[in-house]
Amino acid sequence: MGEIIRDKVNEDWAHSGVVQAGDFVFLSYCVGYAGKSVEEQVEDALDNMSARLASINLTLKSVVKVDVLLIDPSDIPVMEEVFKRRFKGNYPARKTIVTEFAHKEGTGLKVRIDAIAFKK
Repeated sequence: MGEIIRDKVNEDWAHSGVVQAGDFVFLSYCVGYAGKSVEEQVEDALDNMSARLASINLTLKSVVKVDVLLIDPSDIPVMEEVFKRRFKGNYPARKTIVTEFAHKEGTGLKVRIDAIAFKK
């Protein structure tokens, strides 16, 4: 087994934002700026994801799986339109989950995306 590399570690929340394990990269907690519209938060979350991927020389084309967490299921079509623009046909497998964020009270957070990318 190869080395497991953990980056973007948040000790307060006890999680790693990026974990490289073999040919796979796991990204957690990609979010946008709370208080913005859902469309802007999805764009920001994908910007956050893109920046993390760029730090290890990958792009959104490397993403093979995402879990999208939303507060409101009626926001799914908005999220899908952003995905169409950003992934340009190179869509990852996707699971969309409707949830309440534990810390959502007063934050305005509406979306969070976790991803798995493949390193060639």
